[in-house]
Amino acid sequence: MGKLFGTDGVRGVANSELTPELAFRLGRAAGTLLKKPEQRTAIILGKDTRISGSLLESALAAGICSSGVDVYATGVIPTPAIAFLTKSMNACAGAVISASHNPFGDNGIKFFNNTGYKLADELEEQIEALVLGDMENLPRPTGNDVGRIIYFHDAANRYVEFLKEKINASFIGLRIVVDCANGAVSEIASRVYRELGAQVITIHDRPTGININEKCGSTHIESLQEAVLKHHADLGIAHDGDGDRVIAVDEKGQEVDGDKIMVICGLHLQKKGELRNKIVVTVMSNMGLKKAFEKEGIEVFETKVGDRYVLEKMLEVKAVLGGEQSGHIIFLQHNSTGDGILTALHLLSVVKETGRPLSELAKQMTTYPQVLVNVRVKDKSAWVENLAIKQAIAVAEKALGGNGRLLVRPSGTESLLRIMAEGENKAQLEKITEQLKEIMLKELG
Repeated sequence: MGKLFGTDGVRGVANSELTPELAFRLGRAAGTLLKKPEQRTAIILGKDTRISGSLLESALAAGICSSGVDVYATGVIPTPAIAFLTKSMNACAGAVISASHNPFGDNGIKFFNNTGYKLADELEEQIEALVLGDMENLPRPTGNDVGRIIYFHDAANRYVEFLKEKINASFIGLRIVVDCANGAVSEIASRVYRELGAQVITIHDRPTGININEKCGSTHIESLQEAVLKHHADLGIAHDGDGDRVIAVDEKGQEVDGDKIMVICGLHLQKKGELRNKIVVTVMSNMGLKKAFEKEGIEVFETKVGDRYVLEKMLEVKAVLGGEQSGHIIFLQHNSTGDGILTALHLLSVVKETGRPLSELAKQMTTYPQVLVNVRVKDKSAWVENLAIKQAIAVAEKALGGNGRLLVRPSGTESLLRIMAEGENKAQLEKITEQLKEIMLKELG
């Protein structure tokens, strides 16, 4: 078995790569390392709507309980709710069973520490070492010290109230369409928006266990775009499977991605004196975002792809806003991880406070053409030392010159290489990425 933890926990095909046996070992190792010494403690455990969620939940909970830690089981709930509840309940950790935007056959397990932040790399490595090693010498509490499973029936209500308290605005007069991705926000998202006054039309809010993210949600916004136009809505909101991302659609049916959402919310916070003149994004963010912020004297910090790296940099430079083009956006004054509903509430607040339509607000950023290509390969790390690929990248970068950029990186969760080319000429970008893809497939496919 190779390395377990990627950029967002442990992921794999449920019951094949991510087995209940592995989930049990992860629970036992995490419980042993994360529990508070000399006192009874608990891990808050949630999941999304995948059919395999209950299978893995049972095994993970059993592993945690075997380490002498209680489990507060929330059932289906968004990932950011676990981050919030872990801190507010003074638990020793939080755990989520989800593969976010991946297809339903995949699943994942990720952990939060006692303050609601994702675990540091070093702690994940310690858990991994225990899981992959001999666990027989780990403590086995007995009698009254065995962990219990406690069903946390009020978890969703606490999260809803938390979200409503963070926004000082009424959305009366706004009509919105909400795509719940048949995922973890299916019962919560529309409730929050309605209780704050919005007129809400929901789509893809009937999870079956196998339809999560299926032609819907933040990675497939076509049906949301159609619904916004059909219902003459002010805007549309697309969540992902576990509720930590959001993509918007304006009243004209045009996509407003994570970059534009950050520009809209960031510039609004700057005008109110709340942004601290800085923002953190990843290398995938569009050049237009950087230009929009730099024009207003706001410093832009870049990290490699992954919300954990965005968060690390935010804490380092004391930024209050950061995120990814994919819609994983962190408002650090309110929650310790990306929160799709919270982000949507901030976006709706800007629309309401300014009285401007979303299409007009989105024009604060000029989007430069970007072409993204995924290449499925056998070994996603082998490209770094491959001479043919290195030469092809050098040729491509020379062709782009100073008017664009090229980024090649391995996926953090799949056996893919991702190519991103950005510049002024889309046809040139498409040609460059296709040529690179062919060489990668020949060398590594």
